[in-house]
Amino acid sequence: MTMPAGIDPSVPPSGTGCGDCDADGGWWVHLRRCAQCGHIGCCDSSPAKHATAHAKTTGHPVVSSFEPGEDWFWNYETSEMYESGPDLAPPVSHPADQPTPGPAGRVPANWADVLR
Repeated sequence: MTMPAGIDPSVPPSGTGCGDCDADGGWWVHLRRCAQCGHIGCCDSSPAKHATAHAKTTGHPVVSSFEPGEDWFWNYETSEMYESGPDLAPPVSHPADQPTPGPAGRVPANWADVLR
């Protein structure tokens, strides 16, 4: 598979967590990184689905996992997964000591029930 155009490996991530959730006082399950602009958003298992919303509003279709030890990419336009892709500017994941789900202190005790 050929990676789509619009990926900028030189752009650093926008932060260590979902900035949109941080602004709203929300929480996330997993994090995704826009491969074009570096925006960090929460995954579709998270209550707010900010990574998908970012892709829809900006037209930036490709994200990479922002989880430690994962280097896959996803294309929202084609629903294609890439097991690897270009090396992106560091850091390539949130800090290993950041909990999943996160962030610490904002995840409800019954978070698994909330997602059902």
